[in-house]
Amino acid sequence: MSEEDDDIILSELDDEELVQQMFDDLYDGLREEIEEGVGILLERGWSPYKVLTEALVGGMTIVGNDFRDGILFVPEVLLAANAMKGGMAILKPLLVETGAPRVGKMVIGTVKGDIHDIGKNLVSMMMEGAGFEVVDLGINNPVESYLEALEVEDADILGMSALLTTTMPYMKVVIDTLIEQGIRDDYIVLVGGAPLNEEFGKAIGADAYCRDAAVAVETAKEHVARRHNAMSA
Repeated sequence: MSEEDDDIILSELDDEELVQQMFDDLYDGLREEIEEGVGILLERGWSPYKVLTEALVGGMTIVGNDFRDGILFVPEVLLAANAMKGGMAILKPLLVETGAPRVGKMVIGTVKGDIHDIGKNLVSMMMEGAGFEVVDLGINNPVESYLEALEVEDADILGMSALLTTTMPYMKVVIDTLIEQGIRDDYIVLVGGAPLNEEFGKAIGADAYCRDAAVAVETAKEHVARRHNAMSA
């Protein structure tokens, strides 16, 4: 603890100040402070879902944006992600108990030939943060891994990421295989990664290209809602 940290006593801040302070603490990767902040908000009667969306997801959105804009780098993002995990560990059992909206289930992984996982990890965490169940297949996934996981997990969403221009085309291999097997329409397919763009997403037949983790969460929610509406119509 440095001197200046001692000046701020989290429990003395009002709700709004506390949330702002938690944004800063998340940004700085301060896990203990985040855990303390989550505890204080819960004591004040905040629902687990509200703490999650307003304090944690709100804070991680800032981190995600600054990472995208080159203001933050991988080590800082990992620290922030670790701090968020501390808060999530407290909230997860409560979210299950309170029956927070279970939004859907996502299988996510980096494609074959690519070992980058920072963006994917951020998406996983923020999707969990938004109430999705996430099955993370890690890196370097051949088409078989995706297909097996989608079936075994009974997932709604497939997320694929790539950071290399050379591995981007593999996403099309996976989507083409889903089409060949007649199961493409069973899943919402989201793709992301630094070298991708909207045109590429359309060209390979994905449902959407997601520029960053925050967009991925919003896009997933929209598609799931649309699907539910179509089913109930």
